[in-house]
Amino acid sequence: MSTVVNIERLGVSFATDAGAVKAVDDVSLKVERGEVLAIVGESGSGKTVTAKTILGLLPETATASGAVILSNKAGTAESDVVALSKKQLRAVRGTDVAMVFQEPSSALNPVYTVGWQIIEGLRAHTSISAKDARAKAIEILGRVGIPDPEHRVDHYPHQFSGGQKQRIVIAMALVLDPGLIVADEPTTALDVTVQAEILDLLRRCRDEFGMGIVLITHNMGVVADLADRVAVMYQGKVVEEADAKTLFASPKADYTKALLAAVPYVGTGTASAIERAAKRPADWVEQAPVVEASGLEIVYPGRFGRPGFRAVGGVDFVIRPGEVLGLVGESGSGKTTIGRAIAGLTKVTGGSLRVLGHEMNGVREREFRPLRSRIGFVFQDPASSFNPLLTIAECVAEPLVIHGRASNPAAARKRVDELLEAVQLPKAYGDRYPHELSGGQRQRASLARALALEPELLIADEPTSALDVSVQARVLELFAELQREFGFASLFISHDLAVVDILADRIAVLYRGSLVEEGTGAEVLGAPSDPYTQRLLASLPVPDPVAQAERREELRRLREAV
Repeated sequence: MSTVVNIERLGVSFATDAGAVKAVDDVSLKVERGEVLAIVGESGSGKTVTAKTILGLLPETATASGAVILSNKAGTAESDVVALSKKQLRAVRGTDVAMVFQEPSSALNPVYTVGWQIIEGLRAHTSISAKDARAKAIEILGRVGIPDPEHRVDHYPHQFSGGQKQRIVIAMALVLDPGLIVADEPTTALDVTVQAEILDLLRRCRDEFGMGIVLITHNMGVVADLADRVAVMYQGKVVEEADAKTLFASPKADYTKALLAAVPYVGTGTASAIERAAKRPADWVEQAPVVEASGLEIVYPGRFGRPGFRAVGGVDFVIRPGEVLGLVGESGSGKTTIGRAIAGLTKVTGGSLRVLGHEMNGVREREFRPLRSRIGFVFQDPASSFNPLLTIAECVAEPLVIHGRASNPAAARKRVDELLEAVQLPKAYGDRYPHELSGGQRQRASLARALALEPELLIADEPTSALDVSVQARVLELFAELQREFGFASLFISHDLAVVDILADRIAVLYRGSLVEEGTGAEVLGAPSDPYTQRLLASLPVPDPVAQAERREELRRLREAV
Protein backbone atom coordinates (compact mmCIF):
# COMPACT_ATOMS: atom_id res chain seq x y z
CA MET A 1 0.00 0.00 0.00
CA SER A 2 1.16 3.53 -0.75
CA THR A 3 -0.11 6.88 0.53
CA VAL A 4 -2.42 8.73 -1.92
CA VAL A 5 -2.84 11.84 0.21
CA ASN A 6 -0.95 13.06 3.24
CA ILE A 7 -2.41 16.07 5.10
CA GLU A 8 0.20 17.68 7.35
CA ARG A 9 -0.77 20.27 10.00
CA LEU A 10 -3.50 21.78 7.86
CA GLY A 11 -5.03 25.06 8.99
CA VAL A 12 -7.82 26.93 7.17
CA SER A 13 -9.27 30.28 8.20
CA PHE A 14 -11.93 32.45 6.55
CA ALA A 15 -11.84 36.24 6.39
CA THR A 16 -15.06 37.83 7.70
CA ASP A 17 -16.16 41.34 8.69
CA ALA A 18 -15.75 40.32 12.33
CA GLY A 19 -12.21 39.02 11.74
CA ALA A 20 -10.66 35.66 10.75
CA VAL A 21 -12.60 32.50 11.62
CA LYS A 22 -10.56 29.32 12.06
CA ALA A 23 -12.44 26.43 10.40
CA VAL A 24 -9.65 23.80 10.44
CA ASP A 25 -6.94 23.81 13.09
CA ASP A 26 -3.74 21.74 12.86
CA VAL A 27 -5.24 18.67 11.17
CA SER A 28 -2.95 15.80 10.11
CA LEU A 29 -4.39 12.78 8.25
CA LYS A 30 -3.35 10.35 5.55
CA VAL A 31 -5.09 7.88 3.25
CA GLU A 32 -3.51 4.76 1.77
CA ARG A 33 -4.39 3.25 -1.60
CA GLY A 34 -7.42 0.95 -1.34
CA GLU A 35 -8.41 2.42 2.04
CA VAL A 36 -11.58 4.27 3.14
CA LEU A 37 -11.01 7.04 5.68
CA ALA A 38 -14.24 8.43 7.16
CA ILE A 39 -14.17 11.95 8.58
CA VAL A 40 -17.12 12.41 10.93
CA GLY A 41 -18.46 15.16 13.16
CA GLU A 42 -21.40 17.52 13.45
CA SER A 43 -22.14 20.42 11.09
CA GLY A 44 -19.46 23.10 11.35
CA SER A 45 -16.76 20.72 12.62
CA GLY A 46 -14.53 21.32 9.57
CA LYS A 47 -15.13 18.03 7.70
CA THR A 48 -16.12 19.50 4.32
CA VAL A 49 -13.51 22.29 4.49
CA THR A 50 -10.80 19.66 5.01
CA ALA A 51 -12.16 17.65 2.07
CA LYS A 52 -12.37 20.65 -0.26
CA THR A 53 -8.77 21.59 0.55
CA ILE A 54 -7.65 18.26 -0.99
CA LEU A 55 -9.10 19.44 -4.34
CA GLY A 56 -8.13 23.11 -3.92
CA LEU A 57 -11.80 24.14 -3.92
CA LEU A 58 -11.60 26.70 -1.12
CA PRO A 59 -13.12 30.15 -1.85
CA GLU A 60 -11.08 33.35 -2.24
CA THR A 61 -11.82 34.34 1.37
CA ALA A 62 -10.01 31.25 2.71
CA THR A 63 -6.37 31.10 3.76
CA ALA A 64 -4.72 27.67 4.08
CA SER A 65 -1.51 26.71 5.86
CA GLY A 66 0.32 23.40 6.21
CA ALA A 67 0.56 20.89 3.36
CA VAL A 68 -1.71 18.52 1.43
CA ILE A 69 0.63 16.11 -0.42
CA LEU A 70 -1.29 14.37 -3.22
CA SER A 71 0.18 11.44 -5.18
CA ASN A 72 -0.88 10.35 -8.65
CA LYS A 73 -2.33 6.84 -9.04
CA ALA A 74 0.90 5.39 -10.42
CA GLY A 75 2.78 6.75 -7.37
CA THR A 76 5.37 8.41 -9.62
CA ALA A 77 4.65 12.07 -8.77
CA GLU A 78 3.60 14.18 -5.79
CA SER A 79 2.23 17.69 -5.48
CA ASP A 80 1.33 20.01 -2.60
CA VAL A 81 -2.24 21.13 -3.36
CA VAL A 82 -1.98 24.15 -1.05
CA ALA A 83 0.92 25.56 -3.12
CA LEU A 84 -0.46 24.80 -6.62
CA SER A 85 -1.58 27.50 -9.07
CA LYS A 86 -5.09 27.41 -10.59
CA LYS A 87 -3.72 25.94 -13.82
CA GLN A 88 -1.84 23.20 -11.95
CA LEU A 89 -4.96 22.44 -9.86
CA ARG A 90 -7.01 21.88 -13.03
CA ALA A 91 -4.44 19.27 -14.10
CA VAL A 92 -4.73 17.19 -10.89
CA ARG A 93 -8.52 17.45 -10.43
CA GLY A 94 -10.22 14.50 -12.04
CA THR A 95 -6.99 12.64 -12.83
CA ASP A 96 -5.37 12.39 -9.36
CA VAL A 97 -8.37 13.25 -7.16
CA ALA A 98 -12.10 13.56 -7.88
CA MET A 99 -15.07 14.62 -5.77
CA VAL A 100 -18.56 13.18 -5.31
CA PHE A 101 -20.73 16.07 -4.14
CA GLN A 102 -23.47 15.91 -1.52
CA GLU A 103 -26.41 16.95 -3.71
CA PRO A 104 -26.30 15.32 -7.18
CA SER A 105 -29.17 17.48 -8.49
CA SER A 106 -27.08 20.63 -8.04
CA ALA A 107 -23.84 18.95 -9.23
CA LEU A 108 -25.38 17.94 -12.59
CA ASN A 109 -26.17 20.54 -15.26
CA PRO A 110 -29.89 20.23 -16.17
CA VAL A 111 -29.45 21.40 -19.78
CA TYR A 112 -26.88 18.77 -20.85
CA THR A 113 -27.26 15.00 -21.17
CA VAL A 114 -25.44 12.90 -18.56
CA GLY A 115 -23.26 11.41 -21.30
CA TRP A 116 -22.11 14.88 -22.40
CA GLN A 117 -21.20 15.74 -18.79
CA ILE A 118 -19.14 12.57 -18.33
CA ILE A 119 -17.42 13.09 -21.72
CA GLU A 120 -16.64 16.73 -20.79
CA GLY A 121 -14.19 15.54 -18.11
CA LEU A 122 -12.56 13.06 -20.49
CA ARG A 123 -12.04 15.61 -23.25
CA ALA A 124 -10.73 18.26 -20.83
CA HIS A 125 -7.92 15.98 -19.61
CA THR A 126 -7.21 13.67 -22.58
CA SER A 127 -7.04 13.79 -26.37
CA ILE A 128 -9.62 10.99 -26.74
CA SER A 129 -11.82 10.93 -29.85
CA ALA A 130 -15.56 11.67 -29.62
CA LYS A 131 -16.42 8.05 -30.52
CA ASP A 132 -14.09 6.56 -27.88
CA ALA A 133 -15.26 9.09 -25.27
CA ARG A 134 -18.88 8.07 -25.83
CA ALA A 135 -17.95 4.38 -25.55
CA LYS A 136 -16.09 5.12 -22.30
CA ALA A 137 -19.11 7.04 -20.91
CA ILE A 138 -21.42 4.11 -21.74
CA GLU A 139 -18.98 1.66 -20.13
CA ILE A 140 -18.65 3.68 -16.89
CA LEU A 141 -22.45 4.13 -16.62
CA GLY A 142 -22.82 0.36 -16.89
CA ARG A 143 -20.15 -0.20 -14.23
CA VAL A 144 -21.94 2.05 -11.72
CA GLY A 145 -25.20 0.15 -12.25
CA ILE A 146 -27.23 2.39 -14.59
CA PRO A 147 -29.55 0.04 -16.55
CA ASP A 148 -29.52 0.20 -20.37
CA PRO A 149 -26.51 2.61 -20.49
CA GLU A 150 -26.46 2.68 -24.34
CA HIS A 151 -29.76 4.59 -24.31
CA ARG A 152 -29.59 6.31 -20.90
CA VAL A 153 -26.34 8.04 -21.87
CA ASP A 154 -28.45 10.47 -23.93
CA HIS A 155 -30.93 11.22 -21.13
CA TYR A 156 -31.02 14.39 -19.01
CA PRO A 157 -30.57 14.49 -15.20
CA HIS A 158 -34.29 15.04 -14.52
CA GLN A 159 -35.03 11.67 -16.17
CA PHE A 160 -33.19 9.79 -13.40
CA SER A 161 -34.15 9.01 -9.78
CA GLY A 162 -32.16 10.43 -6.85
CA GLY A 163 -30.15 7.23 -6.41
CA GLN A 164 -29.38 7.01 -10.14
CA LYS A 165 -28.22 10.65 -10.17
CA GLN A 166 -25.82 9.85 -7.34
CA ARG A 167 -24.49 6.90 -9.41
CA ILE A 168 -23.95 9.27 -12.36
CA VAL A 169 -21.99 11.69 -10.17
CA ILE A 170 -19.85 8.76 -9.02
CA ALA A 171 -19.37 7.74 -12.69
CA MET A 172 -18.14 11.27 -13.47
CA ALA A 173 -15.60 10.93 -10.64
CA LEU A 174 -14.45 7.45 -11.79
CA VAL A 175 -14.14 8.06 -15.54
CA LEU A 176 -10.54 9.36 -15.39
CA ASP A 177 -9.51 6.60 -12.92
CA PRO A 178 -8.15 8.87 -10.14
CA GLY A 179 -6.17 7.54 -7.20
CA LEU A 180 -8.41 9.24 -4.64
CA ILE A 181 -12.14 10.00 -4.40
CA VAL A 182 -13.53 12.49 -1.90
CA ALA A 183 -17.19 11.64 -1.21
CA ASP A 184 -18.98 14.45 0.65
CA GLU A 185 -22.17 13.11 2.32
CA PRO A 186 -22.90 10.85 -0.71
CA THR A 187 -25.97 9.20 0.89
CA THR A 188 -27.55 12.00 2.98
CA ALA A 189 -30.73 12.55 0.94
CA LEU A 190 -31.21 8.90 -0.08
CA ASP A 191 -33.55 6.35 1.46
CA VAL A 192 -32.02 3.31 3.20
CA THR A 193 -32.43 0.83 0.32
CA VAL A 194 -30.79 3.16 -2.23
CA GLN A 195 -28.16 4.13 0.37
CA ALA A 196 -27.21 0.44 0.75
CA GLU A 197 -26.77 0.19 -3.05
CA ILE A 198 -24.56 3.32 -3.17
CA LEU A 199 -22.40 1.99 -0.31
CA ASP A 200 -21.99 -1.29 -2.21
CA LEU A 201 -20.96 0.73 -5.27
CA LEU A 202 -18.34 2.73 -3.29
CA ARG A 203 -17.02 -0.53 -1.86
CA ARG A 204 -16.67 -1.88 -5.41
CA CYS A 205 -14.88 1.33 -6.47
CA ARG A 206 -12.32 0.74 -3.74
CA ASP A 207 -11.82 -2.93 -4.62
CA GLU A 208 -12.05 -2.88 -8.44
CA PHE A 209 -10.45 0.50 -9.17
CA GLY A 210 -7.91 0.27 -6.31
CA MET A 211 -8.46 3.83 -5.15
CA GLY A 212 -8.47 5.52 -1.77
CA ILE A 213 -11.71 7.12 -0.53
CA VAL A 214 -12.20 10.02 1.88
CA LEU A 215 -15.78 9.71 3.12
CA ILE A 216 -17.36 12.78 4.74
CA THR A 217 -20.52 11.87 6.65
CA HIS A 218 -22.51 12.37 9.84
CA ASN A 219 -24.19 8.94 9.57
CA MET A 220 -22.38 6.57 11.93
CA GLY A 221 -24.12 3.55 10.37
CA VAL A 222 -22.59 4.44 6.99
CA VAL A 223 -19.18 4.75 8.68
CA ALA A 224 -19.54 1.29 10.25
CA ASP A 225 -20.57 -0.15 6.88
CA LEU A 226 -17.80 1.28 4.70
CA ALA A 227 -14.87 2.79 6.60
CA ASP A 228 -11.52 1.18 7.39
CA ARG A 229 -10.36 4.07 9.59
CA VAL A 230 -12.28 6.93 11.22
CA ALA A 231 -11.21 10.47 12.14
CA VAL A 232 -13.58 12.37 14.45
CA MET A 233 -13.55 16.17 14.09
CA TYR A 234 -14.90 18.75 16.52
CA GLN A 235 -14.55 22.52 16.20
CA GLY A 236 -11.88 22.22 13.51
CA LYS A 237 -9.67 19.69 15.30
CA VAL A 238 -9.26 15.90 15.06
CA VAL A 239 -10.23 14.70 18.55
CA GLU A 240 -9.85 10.97 17.84
CA GLU A 241 -8.55 8.69 15.08
CA ALA A 242 -8.66 4.88 15.03
CA ASP A 243 -9.60 1.91 12.89
CA ALA A 244 -13.39 1.48 12.62
CA LYS A 245 -13.76 -1.58 14.88
CA THR A 246 -11.68 -0.03 17.67
CA LEU A 247 -13.46 3.32 17.53
CA PHE A 248 -16.96 1.82 17.75
CA ALA A 249 -16.01 -0.77 20.38
CA SER A 250 -14.07 1.55 22.72
CA PRO A 251 -14.22 5.28 21.86
CA LYS A 252 -11.76 7.38 23.87
CA ALA A 253 -12.86 11.02 23.38
CA ASP A 254 -15.94 12.29 25.22
CA TYR A 255 -17.23 13.87 22.01
CA THR A 256 -17.01 10.53 20.15
CA LYS A 257 -18.94 8.84 22.97
CA ALA A 258 -21.63 11.55 22.78
CA LEU A 259 -21.80 11.21 18.98
CA LEU A 260 -22.32 7.44 19.17
CA ALA A 261 -24.86 7.82 22.00
CA ALA A 262 -26.95 10.16 19.81
CA VAL A 263 -27.41 7.51 17.08
CA PRO A 264 -31.00 6.14 17.08
CA TYR A 265 -31.39 2.35 17.22
CA VAL A 266 -34.31 0.21 16.12
CA GLY A 267 -36.02 -1.18 19.23
CA THR A 268 -35.43 1.78 21.57
CA GLY A 269 -38.93 3.22 21.07
CA THR A 270 -40.98 0.25 22.32
CA ALA A 271 -40.90 1.26 26.00
CA SER A 272 -41.97 4.86 25.35
CA ALA A 273 -44.79 3.70 23.02
CA ILE A 274 -46.14 1.39 25.76
CA GLU A 275 -45.87 4.22 28.29
CA ARG A 276 -47.82 6.60 26.02
CA ALA A 277 -50.51 3.97 25.42
CA ALA A 278 -50.93 3.39 29.17
CA LYS A 279 -51.66 7.09 29.79
CA ARG A 280 -54.52 7.28 27.28
CA PRO A 281 -58.16 7.35 28.50
CA ALA A 282 -60.15 4.10 28.40
CA ASP A 283 -62.49 5.37 25.66
CA TRP A 284 -59.64 6.51 23.42
CA VAL A 285 -60.25 3.82 20.77
CA GLU A 286 -63.90 4.90 20.43
CA GLN A 287 -62.98 8.55 19.78
CA ALA A 288 -63.54 9.90 16.27
CA PRO A 289 -60.32 9.53 14.19
CA VAL A 290 -58.45 12.67 13.17
CA VAL A 291 -57.60 10.99 9.84
CA GLU A 292 -59.29 7.94 8.34
CA ALA A 293 -58.35 6.48 4.93
CA SER A 294 -60.34 3.71 3.29
CA GLY A 295 -59.34 2.38 -0.15
CA LEU A 296 -57.47 5.67 -0.73
CA GLU A 297 -56.32 6.10 -4.32
CA ILE A 298 -54.33 8.97 -5.82
CA VAL A 299 -53.61 9.03 -9.57
CA TYR A 300 -51.59 11.78 -11.21
CA PRO A 301 -53.08 12.56 -14.66
CA GLY A 302 -51.03 11.65 -17.72
CA ARG A 303 -50.13 14.17 -20.39
CA PHE A 304 -49.75 14.04 -24.17
CA GLY A 305 -51.94 10.94 -24.43
CA ARG A 306 -50.05 8.98 -21.78
CA PRO A 307 -51.96 7.10 -19.05
CA GLY A 308 -52.04 8.50 -15.53
CA PHE A 309 -49.56 7.44 -12.82
CA ARG A 310 -51.05 5.61 -9.84
CA ALA A 311 -49.05 6.94 -6.87
CA VAL A 312 -51.26 5.48 -4.12
CA GLY A 313 -53.69 2.58 -4.48
CA GLY A 314 -56.12 1.00 -1.97
CA VAL A 315 -54.55 2.30 1.24
CA ASP A 316 -56.37 1.99 4.61
CA PHE A 317 -55.18 3.58 7.88
CA VAL A 318 -56.44 5.55 10.88
CA ILE A 319 -54.84 8.28 13.03
CA ARG A 320 -56.63 8.83 16.34
CA PRO A 321 -56.40 11.95 18.58
CA GLY A 322 -52.95 12.37 20.13
CA GLU A 323 -51.49 9.43 18.16
CA VAL A 324 -48.32 9.46 16.05
CA LEU A 325 -48.45 7.26 12.93
CA GLY A 326 -45.05 6.68 11.34
CA LEU A 327 -45.19 6.27 7.56
CA VAL A 328 -42.07 4.62 6.11
CA GLY A 329 -40.94 3.42 2.70
CA GLU A 330 -38.41 4.18 0.00
CA SER A 331 -38.53 7.18 -2.36
CA GLY A 332 -41.49 6.96 -4.73
CA SER A 333 -43.56 4.73 -2.42
CA GLY A 334 -46.26 7.41 -1.98
CA LYS A 335 -45.44 8.72 1.54
CA THR A 336 -45.32 12.43 0.69
CA THR A 337 -48.30 12.10 -1.68
CA ILE A 338 -50.44 10.84 1.23
CA GLY A 339 -49.17 13.66 3.47
CA ARG A 340 -50.02 16.26 0.81
CA ALA A 341 -53.48 14.73 0.28
CA ILE A 342 -54.24 15.01 4.02
CA ALA A 343 -53.17 18.66 3.92
CA GLY A 344 -55.40 19.31 0.90
CA LEU A 345 -52.44 19.95 -1.40
CA THR A 346 -52.97 16.89 -3.64
CA LYS A 347 -56.30 15.76 -5.10
CA VAL A 348 -57.80 12.44 -3.94
CA THR A 349 -59.02 10.51 -7.00
CA GLY A 350 -60.55 7.37 -5.44
CA GLY A 351 -61.66 5.77 -2.19
CA SER A 352 -62.25 7.81 0.96
CA LEU A 353 -60.00 10.11 3.02
CA ARG A 354 -61.64 11.83 5.98
CA VAL A 355 -59.58 14.57 7.65
CA LEU A 356 -60.97 16.16 10.86
CA GLY A 357 -64.42 14.87 9.88
CA HIS A 358 -64.35 16.20 6.28
CA GLU A 359 -64.27 14.01 3.18
CA MET A 360 -61.31 14.96 0.93
CA ASN A 361 -62.49 13.07 -2.17
CA GLY A 362 -64.20 15.80 -4.19
CA VAL A 363 -63.68 18.51 -1.54
CA ARG A 364 -63.72 22.13 -2.71
CA GLU A 365 -61.10 24.62 -1.59
CA ARG A 366 -63.79 26.94 -0.19
CA GLU A 367 -65.01 24.15 2.12
CA PHE A 368 -61.54 23.04 3.16
CA ARG A 369 -60.02 26.48 3.83
CA PRO A 370 -61.40 26.80 7.42
CA LEU A 371 -59.75 23.43 8.25
CA ARG A 372 -56.26 24.58 7.26
CA SER A 373 -55.76 26.38 10.59
CA ARG A 374 -56.21 23.02 12.36
CA ILE A 375 -53.38 21.32 10.37
CA GLY A 376 -49.66 22.06 10.76
CA PHE A 377 -46.95 21.07 8.26
CA VAL A 378 -43.22 20.61 8.93
CA PHE A 379 -41.31 20.47 5.65
CA GLN A 380 -38.24 18.37 4.83
CA ASP A 381 -35.98 21.31 4.00
CA PRO A 382 -36.64 24.36 6.21
CA ALA A 383 -34.11 26.43 4.25
CA SER A 384 -36.31 26.36 1.13
CA SER A 385 -39.64 26.61 3.01
CA PHE A 386 -38.72 29.92 4.70
CA ASN A 387 -38.85 33.21 2.82
CA PRO A 388 -35.19 34.41 2.86
CA LEU A 389 -36.33 38.06 2.85
CA LEU A 390 -38.30 37.70 6.11
CA THR A 391 -36.93 37.40 9.65
CA ILE A 392 -37.62 34.21 11.61
CA ALA A 393 -40.22 36.08 13.69
CA GLU A 394 -42.02 37.21 10.52
CA CYS A 395 -41.93 33.63 9.11
CA VAL A 396 -43.36 32.14 12.33
CA ALA A 397 -46.01 34.89 12.51
CA GLU A 398 -47.16 34.26 8.92
CA PRO A 399 -49.86 31.64 9.77
CA LEU A 400 -51.20 33.89 12.55
CA VAL A 401 -51.54 36.83 10.16
CA ILE A 402 -52.99 34.79 7.27
CA HIS A 403 -55.68 33.22 9.49
CA GLY A 404 -56.60 36.53 11.15
CA ARG A 405 -55.21 35.74 14.62
CA ALA A 406 -53.00 38.85 14.39
CA SER A 407 -53.17 41.99 12.29
CA ASN A 408 -49.44 42.03 11.45
CA PRO A 409 -46.15 40.33 12.51
CA ALA A 410 -45.47 43.00 15.17
CA ALA A 411 -48.84 42.30 16.83
CA ALA A 412 -48.03 38.56 16.85
CA ARG A 413 -44.55 39.01 18.35
CA LYS A 414 -45.51 38.02 21.89
CA ARG A 415 -47.00 34.73 20.66
CA VAL A 416 -43.97 34.20 18.37
CA ASP A 417 -41.58 34.65 21.31
CA GLU A 418 -43.55 32.03 23.29
CA LEU A 419 -43.32 29.60 20.35
CA LEU A 420 -39.58 30.11 19.93
CA GLU A 421 -39.05 29.47 23.65
CA ALA A 422 -41.22 26.32 23.33
CA VAL A 423 -38.89 24.94 20.65
CA GLN A 424 -35.81 25.91 22.72
CA LEU A 425 -34.72 28.87 20.59
CA PRO A 426 -33.90 32.20 22.31
CA LYS A 427 -36.55 34.78 21.40
CA ALA A 428 -33.75 37.08 20.17
CA TYR A 429 -33.34 34.65 17.24
CA GLY A 430 -36.65 35.99 15.92
CA ASP A 431 -34.74 39.03 14.60
CA ARG A 432 -32.36 36.86 12.56
CA TYR A 433 -32.85 35.78 8.95
CA PRO A 434 -33.11 32.08 7.96
CA HIS A 435 -29.57 31.96 6.53
CA GLU A 436 -28.18 33.10 9.91
CA LEU A 437 -29.42 29.93 11.64
CA SER A 438 -27.92 26.43 11.50
CA GLY A 439 -29.87 23.52 9.98
CA GLY A 440 -31.09 22.29 13.36
CA GLN A 441 -32.12 25.79 14.47
CA ARG A 442 -34.05 26.32 11.22
CA GLN A 443 -35.88 23.03 11.75
CA ARG A 444 -36.85 24.14 15.27
CA ALA A 445 -38.17 27.41 13.85
CA SER A 446 -40.10 25.35 11.29
CA LEU A 447 -41.67 23.40 14.17
CA ALA A 448 -42.59 26.69 15.88
CA ARG A 449 -44.33 27.91 12.72
CA ALA A 450 -46.23 24.61 12.36
CA LEU A 451 -47.47 24.90 15.98
CA ALA A 452 -48.41 28.59 15.76
CA LEU A 453 -52.14 27.90 15.33
CA GLU A 454 -52.18 25.03 17.90
CA PRO A 455 -53.13 22.41 15.29
CA GLU A 456 -54.96 19.17 16.04
CA LEU A 457 -52.93 17.39 13.34
CA LEU A 458 -49.26 17.83 12.46
CA ILE A 459 -47.79 16.42 9.23
CA ALA A 460 -44.00 16.09 9.45
CA ASP A 461 -42.37 15.18 6.12
CA GLU A 462 -38.79 13.91 6.60
CA PRO A 463 -38.05 16.66 9.19
CA THR A 464 -34.67 15.23 10.29
CA SER A 465 -33.24 13.64 7.11
CA ALA A 466 -30.72 16.42 6.43
CA LEU A 467 -29.55 16.87 10.05
CA ASP A 468 -26.44 15.35 11.63
CA VAL A 469 -27.00 12.78 14.39
CA SER A 470 -26.46 15.03 17.42
CA VAL A 471 -28.80 17.73 16.07
CA GLN A 472 -31.30 15.06 14.92
CA ALA A 473 -31.39 13.59 18.45
CA ARG A 474 -32.20 17.03 19.93
CA VAL A 475 -34.93 17.71 17.34
CA LEU A 476 -36.51 14.27 17.96
CA GLU A 477 -36.50 14.84 21.73
CA LEU A 478 -38.10 18.24 21.15
CA PHE A 479 -40.76 16.78 18.84
CA ALA A 480 -41.69 14.12 21.43
CA GLU A 481 -41.80 16.74 24.19
CA LEU A 482 -44.02 19.09 22.15
CA GLN A 483 -46.32 16.21 21.20
CA ARG A 484 -46.78 15.37 24.89
CA GLU A 485 -47.35 19.04 25.77
CA PHE A 486 -49.75 20.02 22.96
CA GLY A 487 -51.32 16.59 22.43
CA PHE A 488 -51.62 16.86 18.64
CA ALA A 489 -52.03 13.83 16.39
CA SER A 490 -49.24 13.42 13.84
CA LEU A 491 -48.34 11.73 10.58
CA PHE A 492 -44.54 11.36 10.74
CA ILE A 493 -43.10 10.58 7.30
CA SER A 494 -39.56 9.21 7.13
CA HIS A 495 -37.35 6.63 5.45
CA ASP A 496 -35.34 6.10 8.67
CA LEU A 497 -36.89 3.21 10.61
CA ALA A 498 -34.93 3.97 13.79
CA VAL A 499 -36.21 7.59 13.89
CA VAL A 500 -39.82 6.47 13.36
CA ASP A 501 -39.44 3.79 16.05
CA ILE A 502 -38.52 6.45 18.64
CA LEU A 503 -41.56 8.67 17.97
CA ALA A 504 -44.39 6.58 16.53
CA ASP A 505 -47.18 4.71 18.32
CA ARG A 506 -47.82 2.68 15.16
CA ILE A 507 -45.83 2.20 11.96
CA ALA A 508 -47.23 1.78 8.44
CA VAL A 509 -44.94 0.52 5.65
CA LEU A 510 -45.60 1.68 2.07
CA TYR A 511 -44.25 -0.01 -1.05
CA ARG A 512 -45.10 1.23 -4.55
CA GLY A 513 -48.26 2.95 -3.34
CA SER A 514 -49.60 0.00 -1.32
CA LEU A 515 -49.64 -0.53 2.44
CA VAL A 516 -47.76 -3.81 2.98
CA GLU A 517 -47.55 -3.87 6.78
CA GLU A 518 -48.91 -1.96 9.78
CA GLY A 519 -48.60 -2.35 13.56
CA THR A 520 -46.67 -1.23 16.61
CA GLY A 521 -42.90 -0.78 16.45
CA ALA A 522 -42.40 -4.11 18.23
CA GLU A 523 -44.59 -5.90 15.65
CA VAL A 524 -43.34 -4.23 12.43
CA LEU A 525 -39.65 -3.81 13.33
CA GLY A 526 -39.31 -6.65 15.82
CA ALA A 527 -40.90 -9.37 13.68
CA PRO A 528 -41.58 -8.07 10.14
CA SER A 529 -43.73 -10.43 8.07
CA ASP A 530 -43.54 -8.76 4.64
CA PRO A 531 -40.37 -9.40 2.55
CA TYR A 532 -40.14 -5.70 1.68
CA THR A 533 -40.14 -4.67 5.37
CA GLN A 534 -37.43 -7.28 5.98
CA ARG A 535 -35.29 -5.78 3.16
CA LEU A 536 -35.94 -2.25 4.46
CA LEU A 537 -34.84 -3.25 7.96
CA ALA A 538 -31.73 -5.06 6.69
CA SER A 539 -30.81 -1.98 4.59
CA LEU A 540 -30.62 0.25 7.67
CA PRO A 541 -26.93 0.46 8.66
CA VAL A 542 -26.14 0.10 12.38
CA PRO A 543 -23.19 1.82 14.12
CA ASP A 544 -21.29 -1.40 14.75
CA PRO A 545 -18.87 -2.72 12.06
CA VAL A 546 -19.21 -6.36 13.16
CA ALA A 547 -23.02 -6.34 13.32
CA GLN A 548 -23.20 -4.32 10.10
CA ALA A 549 -21.13 -6.92 8.20
CA GLU A 550 -23.69 -9.56 9.25
CA ARG A 551 -26.61 -7.31 8.21
CA ARG A 552 -24.96 -6.76 4.82
CA GLU A 553 -24.89 -10.51 4.26
CA GLU A 554 -28.53 -10.78 5.38
CA LEU A 555 -29.52 -8.05 2.90
CA ARG A 556 -27.65 -9.84 0.10
CA ARG A 557 -29.58 -13.06 0.86
CA LEU A 558 -32.92 -11.19 0.93
CA ARG A 559 -32.16 -9.54 -2.43
CA GLU A 560 -31.26 -12.87 -4.01
CA ALA A 561 -34.53 -14.37 -2.71
CA VAL A 562 -36.61 -11.74 -4.57
